[in-house]
Order: sequence, then C-alpha cells, then structure tokens
Amino acid sequence: MKTLAINYAAAFQALPGMVALLTPDLVYADANEEFLRVSGRRRLDVVGRFLFDVFPDNPDDPHASGMRNLEASLRRVLATGERDTMALQRYDLEDPDKPGVWETRYWSPVNAPVHGPGGKVVLLVHRVEEVTELIRARGGSGGSRGRVLEAELYTRARELQDLNDRLRQAHAREREVALALQEAMLPAPRQVGDHRAAVRYRPAVGALNVCGDWYDLVDLVDGRRLGVSVGDVVGHGLAAAGVMGQLRSALSAASRVAEGPAQALNVLGRYANVVDGAESATAVTTFVDFERHTITYSSAGHPPPALVHPDGHVEFLDRATDPPLDARPDPAPRPQAETTFTSGATLVLYTDGLIERRHEDIDTGLARLAGSLSRHRTADPEALADAVLFELLPPGGATDDTALIVVRL
Repeated sequence: MKTLAINYAAAFQALPGMVALLTPDLVYADANEEFLRVSGRRRLDVVGRFLFDVFPDNPDDPHASGMRNLEASLRRVLATGERDTMALQRYDLEDPDKPGVWETRYWSPVNAPVHGPGGKVVLLVHRVEEVTELIRARGGSGGSRGRVLEAELYTRARELQDLNDRLRQAHAREREVALALQEAMLPAPRQVGDHRAAVRYRPAVGALNVCGDWYDLVDLVDGRRLGVSVGDVVGHGLAAAGVMGQLRSALSAASRVAEGPAQALNVLGRYANVVDGAESATAVTTFVDFERHTITYSSAGHPPPALVHPDGHVEFLDRATDPPLDARPDPAPRPQAETTFTSGATLVLYTDGLIERRHEDIDTGLARLAGSLSRHRTADPEALADAVLFELLPPGGATDDTALIVVRL
C-alpha cells in the first residue's frame, strides 16, 4: 500500500478545536485558524509574541488569575514532561477593536509536551475549549440565573485551583522530606583500599516524582572483595524512600554472609515478599574480587552493569538476568555469572533513569551510555560520573530518578 503524503501544517490549521504551539519561553510558535477566530486575534498579533503580552489578565479584576494559573500549568509541563489538564478557568478577553473593554469568558485548557531528542520538551501544545455559552445556557442565557451560575462556577473553579495549589505545596514538602531521607540513607563516596569510587543521585524533575533509587558499597573481606549494588523501587515519595531504605539495608546485610550475589538476591527477594511496596522492585549486585580480578554478578530485572576496559571496550554484564524481586510466587534460585577485568578497568552501575527515554528503545540508551563511558574512560571516577550525567540526562532534568556509582578497579 502506497504511503499517503500528509500535509501536517494544513492539518494543524484545519483542526476543529483551538490549538496553539508555544516555545519553552512561552512564545507563540503557531496557532490554528480556530484559535485565532475564537480569540478574535490575527496571526500577526499572536505568532512570535510572548503569551502574556497577547493575553494579559484583566487589570480591572483584582481576582483575575487565569493567566497566572495557565503559566503555572505550562511550567509544570516543562518541568515534568507530562500532560497537564487545568480546572475550568475564567479568563476575560479584551476586545481588540475596543481597548479597555473586556468580555467575560470561560475556558477548559489542556497543555501537553512535544519531546525532542533526549526527551527534552521542545514545544508546548496548548489546547483550549471555550465553554462560555455552555455555562450561560445551563443557567438561562442572559438572565439573572445565568449570571448566578457563572459566578458559582467561577467560585468553584477558583476553589479547585486553590486546592490544587495546596496539594502541590504538600507534595513539594513531601519531596523535600523524601530527598532528605534518601540522602541520609545512601552511603557517601569513599575510597576502598586503593580503589576510588564516585556516587551520584539525581532526583526527577517535578514535585511528584521522587522515587526509590538506591546504591550501596559493601566491604566483604578486608578490602580484598567489594560488593557494589544498585536498585529501584516502584513508586514515589516517602513510601518509596522508606522501602528503598529497607531493601538497601537488607541486601547490604545479606551480601556480607552470602556465598555470592545470586544468593544475596535470593535472600533479598524473600525479604521483599513481606515488605509492602517492594513489589516489582529491581536490583543488581556485583561482587568484585581484587585478588582474582573477577566480577561475579546477578540481576533481578535491572539494567546491566557496564565494565569499561582500559582499551575503551564496554562490556555489559547481562548474562545473569532474572525477573524483579518478588516477581515469582515461589522464589527460585537466581542465576549468576562471572567475568574478568584488568587493573585500570571501571565498573559502572546505574538505574534506568540514566538510559531510558520515552518512545526510544533501551538499546539506544545503552549505546549512548557505552559511547560516553568509552570517551571518558581515562578520567577519574568523579569526573567520569559528572561527564556521563551531563551527556545522558536531558538539559531540563529527567522524569525519573537516576542513581550512578563508578568504581575504578
């Protein structure tokens, strides 16, 4: 079947609803014909101009908040990369032919991101449905009942907006507490014998996206062996941070007595079975033997560690992968595998926020990570960790937490 060539510019202009495109600086990049018709504006009045220069709040209404609420919604979309549906808004429009004359209007807006390379938000889709006539018709067009209904709906919309603002403030406070809890529970970077290590934790952007990523370093035998682990708990906020702390502590203890990483994950899986919120958590642990120059590893549904050899070759440790913790009703022994390394190699463990991007195959993210590690392999662990985060995380921040640990072997 022959592929039909689509004129997307023409399709955008023909959309039946009001739609505009905004840059991250909130400048109009385009607006369709329906948007211009309903708002009573010409294209030259809109495109290329700052949103709030085109549509300011009514200066005669001290309670006007439509544009302030719209800006908050758009900023959330930029920060989180997620769609945001607004409550009903009252926003008065100034008559373009009669400066100073404002008409009361009601709108139902939805704002959504357009993602570019690396997950960065490059455009904002601002879709608006005008509901003024619907509100008036419900109360009797032009009558006192209609005006009363308008006032009631406006009041309810403002109350809902205030409630949303309070909820976001509460989530922001929870985020701060969760981050403080995470920081307190995660170990600080340190040197293990002659081997330097660097750790990084980057929280997701947005007040609701604090997750349960964690990492750990465990001395196993007087500095001759080292346990290196990372994990990821499904969920957000304080609950996820609390589960993260329990799983990290349990794996740290299990690693000290286990014969190998598979046995440590077996123990952790049984423990996760009785921890609320640990369902589908992932983890990977590696035992580094500096005398034998071997790395033994096992993964419970987690992205594979990377071993960067001195010549720049990057080996992903993916030969012992099993389902996430607590994924099986009847736990079974987990696999483990072993590889060798030479002095000067680098072991890198991370969580999925570093490599996964929306609408992108995970192999693309792994290739991007391998390229960055190979380019910066001669840097010390601190500089290497910074370089990897700079090259792989979106400029505006990722929508998932990222934990990273780098050990020079």
